[in-house]
Amino acid sequence: MTRTVYVNGEYLPETEAKVSIFDRAFLMADGVYEVTSVLDGKLVDFEGHAKRLQRSLDELDMRAPCTPDELLEIHRKLVELNGIEEGLVYLQVTRGAAPDRDFVFPDPEEVAPTLVLFTQSKPGLADSPAARTGIRVISIEDARWARRDIKTVQLLYPSMGKMMAKKAGVDDAWMIEDGYVTEGTSNNAYFIKGNRIVTRALSNDILHGITRAAVLRFAREAQMEVEERNFTIDEAKAADEAFITSASTFVMPVVEIDGVALGDGTPGPQARRLREIYLDESRKAAI
Repeated sequence: MTRTVYVNGEYLPETEAKVSIFDRAFLMADGVYEVTSVLDGKLVDFEGHAKRLQRSLDELDMRAPCTPDELLEIHRKLVELNGIEEGLVYLQVTRGAAPDRDFVFPDPEEVAPTLVLFTQSKPGLADSPAARTGIRVISIEDARWARRDIKTVQLLYPSMGKMMAKKAGVDDAWMIEDGYVTEGTSNNAYFIKGNRIVTRALSNDILHGITRAAVLRFAREAQMEVEERNFTIDEAKAADEAFITSASTFVMPVVEIDGVALGDGTPGPQARRLREIYLDESRKAAI
């Protein structure tokens, strides 16, 4: 089925959607994005994604293409038009199409930002087979730019990291900088020791995950300890459990790191419970 997508104020068949070759996202990776999950036809954590989008735009001195209320309406319309029950809504804002290729930003009053959205249907997203078996990861060097807190479309190295993992016969990679884990290629990283969750603290070094914020809040409410600090890959290997979080994976157990099995090599009870809590609470709060 041909999807309906949104491009700069128009709902179009995906086959008719076009963006200028002079768009700065195409030429300079000068754009930001968000991915909002859909459960039961409703948007999960939309407000958090909208706030993070505005932060990314502000950090790059980029103009917002519309209001949060208008953005919500576009999301809902696309979900309805494409019949999405479980899946994702991808949003991308760019600085727009400047008349010439130039490293200097164009005047925001003269160039309108580009806004593109599309959906991806993913039946069974909440009941993922990978969540029942857990995933395996390897560690790789973190070679990204320094402002990982801004959710830009500069995703080449994370893509390379995914391919390194695939070549190694595993599912994903955790990135290492100065001896410490930063995050996964497209997710935040955690390990559990006893009743304590350890994850890297927020800074410019990692993405300020919307799912991360919700999961840590639910963990504290469930009387788990949360410690936000730098940690090494060896600490994670010695853990009882590990997991990742993202809008597309929710809470995903990690059962192996660099060939070392965690626990008995199956998803641990606390990661499984956190996933259940997150899905339950997200369904209740979805809009």
